[in-house]
Amino acid sequence: MSNNDTICALATAPGGALGIIRVSGSEALSAVSSLCALCCDDVAANTIHYTHIHDGADIIDEAMISVFRAPHSYTGEDSVEISCHGSRYILNKVLELLVHHGCRIAEPGEYTMRAYLNGKMDLSQAEAVADLIASTNRATHHLAMSQLRGGISSELAAMRKKLLKLTSLLELELDFSDHEDLEFADRSELLQLAQQIGAHISQLAESFNTGQALKEGFPVAIIGAPNVGKSTLLNALLNEERAIVSDIQGTTRDTIEDNIQLGGITFRFIDTAGIRHTSDTIEQMGIERSVNAARHARIIIMMSEPGVPYPNIPVSDDQTVIYIENKTEHFQAKHGIGLETLKQQLIAATPQVSDADIIITNARHYEVLCRAEQSLHRVITGLNNGISGDFLSEDLRDVLNILAEITGGQITPQETLNNIFKHFCVGK
Repeated sequence: MSNNDTICALATAPGGALGIIRVSGSEALSAVSSLCALCCDDVAANTIHYTHIHDGADIIDEAMISVFRAPHSYTGEDSVEISCHGSRYILNKVLELLVHHGCRIAEPGEYTMRAYLNGKMDLSQAEAVADLIASTNRATHHLAMSQLRGGISSELAAMRKKLLKLTSLLELELDFSDHEDLEFADRSELLQLAQQIGAHISQLAESFNTGQALKEGFPVAIIGAPNVGKSTLLNALLNEERAIVSDIQGTTRDTIEDNIQLGGITFRFIDTAGIRHTSDTIEQMGIERSVNAARHARIIIMMSEPGVPYPNIPVSDDQTVIYIENKTEHFQAKHGIGLETLKQQLIAATPQVSDADIIITNARHYEVLCRAEQSLHRVITGLNNGISGDFLSEDLRDVLNILAEITGGQITPQETLNNIFKHFCVGK
């Protein structure tokens, strides 16, 4: 990616009635002007104009041209958006003409990368753009919008501000190193603050499991003896014949997975083999997979029917277990009786995320927070051991620099930035 080039790309999915081509860079206005009768340099910023796209004497299409001037655009550069009909021929022809007039086809994520480099957003907000595009339910959309509005950035800025104040006081002590008894930074105050921030960082890091579940779906394992209705329940929840239903015990021999959305949250249901004592080697392998699925599930639906006990499998404290006795007057998976109550129980078993909650969904952010937590632990250990101010200051600086990696304050290598933005779609 070269930030000096003028770039262009299709910003909408092909095949629609309309298509938008985005152009950004120092020559964006002149490049688009070369394709039509409109002189973009002469029109006001943030205005839309009707014109024709020409290839010599041939009219390619009617178009609406939106003009944005630096720094008041998405990328912070002069930008133009060409809205024309969605014909593949038309869109490819317009891009071909733009390249002929000096533009370059943009790399994936290059527009957002330029927005970051030009100070339009920090790195965590830029990454939130990709999350927003990839959001598949209300919960992930909510988290992406919160991050895009600077939720994580604000949290980190508040922590860094407190740490920076005490770091500055520690470094001020070094300027007066001749006075050995002089302390500008109160050590008890610094210890208390380090412990508070450490707990906050730990809380943010721990939220990553919830964030991943919200993005990928909360795993729900349906566990029970053979023929209690596990596959029937899965089909009823999915509203389709996803799993084979049979009166023959041991029909389900492998785990079957599928997703549904309830209350704006994605659940990843796993139908498992019935748990029983068996000499069948293949069925036994399926039962082992059932136990393993239960071990990794956030929610376990334990199914039984009258006269059949619930399976005895280990359950951890962080798992929610919902017990269902099928084929009774209160619950019949085959006829949908009790299904709505079960759905409400599933929704209630997930974390209730409010607008004020900050949930980590990005693996890079999680890794950075873990490193920051380790560095802050060194600060706390040093304070408890009476370490000198110069070493404390160095450790605190390390924490500050690590936290800054999330927003991009300390990231300079081009390779790192390219690695982050390469997963974006072209045109964004």
